[in-house]
Amino acid sequence: MTLHTRSKQEGAVLLVSLVMLLVLTVLAVGSMRGVTLESRVTANRAQDLKTQSIADAALREAEFRFYGPGNLADKLEARAENCAASNTLKTNGINRPCLLEIREDRLLAFVDKPGLTGADDLSLSSSIWMPYRGTDPAAETEADAYYNSILAAETGNAAVNAEYGGRGEGSGTYFYLNNGKTGDAIYLQSTHANIYLGLNN
Repeated sequence: MTLHTRSKQEGAVLLVSLVMLLVLTVLAVGSMRGVTLESRVTANRAQDLKTQSIADAALREAEFRFYGPGNLADKLEARAENCAASNTLKTNGINRPCLLEIREDRLLAFVDKPGLTGADDLSLSSSIWMPYRGTDPAAETEADAYYNSILAAETGNAAVNAEYGGRGEGSGTYFYLNNGKTGDAIYLQSTHANIYLGLNN
């Protein structure tokens, strides 16, 4: 006959299982916090890309307004009414750009930091930023996007003319600096050159 003796239970299994459960809980919570952080980083990155894309679209509109043969005088001289919201974009290419005339002593500051100059730096207009709406005048962008342009050198070097007096006729190659922004967060700049045959051609 065999006798079986019962050993006294100490609760070691319960203690080990509780410790393992605690370790798994800590790992799960850490993993959830990591996922939450990654989600926030991804959302912020997506918002940054969207904001930059809107500012870039505004910059492209500033460039597009110089294309086409129409309104050559508006592309060579700053006019305050061209920076008004009523100056909508036309797909036929006959557009008037928001061309600014910056005081010569403020030109470098405007190029370096276009968002920090106020209306007192302008000679013609109190509005220095044209609202971006694209080809739909009624469209509302989710982020505030604006643009403007200036002749790259207001001191007389903005045009490379083949003939003497070409600038007076509006002929030659003209260089422009375009600015685009979204709110006060992103500022973009680009330059381009246009060749014009003159007002009489």
